Order: sequence, then C-alpha cells, then structure tokens
Amino acid sequence: MSIKDRLNEDMKKAMKAREAGRARLSVIRLARGAIRNAEIDQGKELDDAGAIQVLSREIRQRRDAVEEYRRLGRHEAAKALEDEISVLMEYMPAQMTAEEVRAVVGEAIAQVGAVGPGDLGRVMGAVMPKLRGRADGRLVSETVRSLLQDMQRGE
Repeated sequence: MSIKDRLNEDMKKAMKAREAGRARLSVIRLARGAIRNAEIDQGKELDDAGAIQVLSREIRQRRDAVEEYRRLGRHEAAKALEDEISVLMEYMPAQMTAEEVRAVVGEAIAQVGAVGPGDLGRVMGAVMPKLRGRADGRLVSETVRSLLQDMQRGE
C-alpha cells in the first residue's frame, strides 16, 4: 500500500474515532495537504519516494521548531510538535541507526576518495540519495563531518 493510500485509510479511521483521533486527524490532513501541494507544484503525481521527501521536510521543520520552542521555554508547544512528529514518522521507512549511517558514510567516503573536511559536499552528494528518508539529515551531516575530521587528524 502506498504512503498516500495509507494516509487516506488512516484519515478515515481517525474521522471515525472522533475525539480520540482529533490530533492525529489534523496531522494526517496536514501531511496529505503537503503532498498534494508538492504534486501541484511539480505538475505530477508523487510516488512513495516523493511523498517521503515531503514528509521528511515536514518532520525537519517540526524538529527545528521543537528546538526553538524549548529554547524559549514553550514546553507544551514543543510537546505538541513532538506528537505530530511521531505521527508523521509512522509513514516513513524504518530509520537507520547511527552505526548503520556511519557504515554507509564510510563507504561513500571511500567511493569519492575524500581526504578531509573540504570534501564534505562531495560525500554528502554521494550519501544522501542512499539515506534519504531513512536517516535524519542532521545525523548524516554530523557523521560525515566527524569522519572527515578524523581522517584529517589521521585517526
């Protein structure tokens, strides 16, 4: 079942659940709307890979907002966004562990022949298509930076 089909089915279930599914219903509707807007912008129907990109962007925006809300002491708003993130994560592929990301990044570094932090862009360009939707971009970026700095120091 495609992501869009799952969203439609889950929206129907949440509508039937009434009050219990109200917050969930709101997040599902928002996700469907974001996917629909992306389809309109691109002028074509999105496949699962495209839907994953849209959902990844929505999750990233919420994670950034959570950090900001916590910094400002707005813990209730941060909690609400974390709840939204958990609903959106249900539609994402299984997330890779930090060790798995590290292994893929190590392979990409060897593949592009990177020698130090100056090769960050080349490594990110090689690794992101492999990890898109399966790992947080921030984790990937930090892992790449760390491994490249370790290479430069000779570790």
